[in-house]
Order: sequence, then structure tokens, then C-alpha cells
Amino acid sequence: MVGLTLRLTSLLAAVAVGACLIGGTPGTLAQTQPTPGETPAPKDGQPPAIAPPPPQAKRGSAALPKTPEEREKTLSDLYALLATADDEDSAKAIAEAIERIWLHSGSPTIDLLMERSMKAVTEKNQELALKLLDHIVELAPDFTEAWNRRAYVHFVRNEIELALGDLRRALALDPNHFKALDGLGQILREIGQKKAALKAFKQLLEIHPYWSGAQQLVDELAREVEGQGI
Repeated sequence: MVGLTLRLTSLLAAVAVGACLIGGTPGTLAQTQPTPGETPAPKDGQPPAIAPPPPQAKRGSAALPKTPEEREKTLSDLYALLATADDEDSAKAIAEAIERIWLHSGSPTIDLLMERSMKAVTEKNQELALKLLDHIVELAPDFTEAWNRRAYVHFVRNEIELALGDLRRALALDPNHFKALDGLGQILREIGQKKAALKAFKQLLEIHPYWSGAQQLVDELAREVEGQGI
């Protein structure tokens, strides 16, 4: 157990160093989905707003996984550490390391396209952002973060079914993607699919036990669907 803890501590440090070298810092890793329990109320029948994903970090790969096998192993170790984190601060540090790896495609071309798509989102040019993300998922259909980010663009375009489809695709590629799970749960809750939302938030808590507001949402949704065959 001590050996595993030391190895994972070293892994966290290596990922943090890599993020600094490529221009990423913990402060730049804003949530791609709303904080559970703090979703703004719908306006004019529209679904609640979801905060836009942060811009892509500057390209680079220092101290980050260099092969798909390394990436999978690193994420697996970090997810295991996250699920058993001792406190909220530890969980936050681990989650930030995971997010840095999510953003690292391993391809300069994909990273550049991602950068441009996020710039388009920032400039509220959703049509361009969607075209760029469409191109990314065609070139790299296994790049989970592209599906998660395209889901956001579909969401702000009020294309809810397409957003749900992309979130489900992201989760098929990475069932531990806690932000995709949060986005899925938030949307399902807002469209009235409360049993499915409850399942998503329960899964989210298994992966990230300290996700802000998730336990409260699970408790509320459990009461709302009580007696309906949870």
C-alpha cells in the first residue's frame, strides 16, 4: 500500500510538472459542466446553462503519457487514487491531474484543432466550433475529450439529443469521465428523466466521492423517485 501511494504521488507530481511546461495550471482547469446543485434555473423553456470548457492548454507533451498504453495506465492509477481519496483537497489535486491528461491528445494536429474550437466557443462562434469538433472526432474518434466538448456545443445550440449522444459516446470511451457524467446527469434531470439522472450521479460519486453537490442531488433525486422502482 505504501509503495502504491508513493508511486501515485510521484505520478501526480510528474503530471503537474508536465502541465506547467505546456502552459497548464490548476487554475486554468475550470469545470466543463455546471457544479451539481448550482445549475441556473431554465429560462423560457430552455435547459440550464452549462459553463463553457476552458481553452486548450499550449501544446506539448513533457512528463505526460507518450503512448496510448501509458495514458490508459496513468488514468487507471489516477482514477483508483481519486475513488479512495482521503479528503476533498486530495481529490481536487488528483482530478486536476486527470483533466490535464484528458486534454492531451498526443497529436499536434488534434491539439491545434481543439485549441481553435475552444477559441471559437469563447468567441461564441458555435458554428465554427462545431465544424472543428466534427473534424476532430472524424480524425480521432477515440479522443474522449472531443466528444465531451462537442456535447457542450450541441447543448448551447439547444440540440439536447445530440448533446446526450455525445456524452454517452464519451462515457463509452471512458466510463470514469466524471465531467461527462455530471453533464449527463444534469441534462437528464432537467428533461425529467430523474431515474436515469440518479443513476448517473450515483456513478459519479463512485468515481469522484467529493464532487461538489453530488451527494445532495443523489439524496434529492432518490426521494423524488421513491416508490418508482429505483
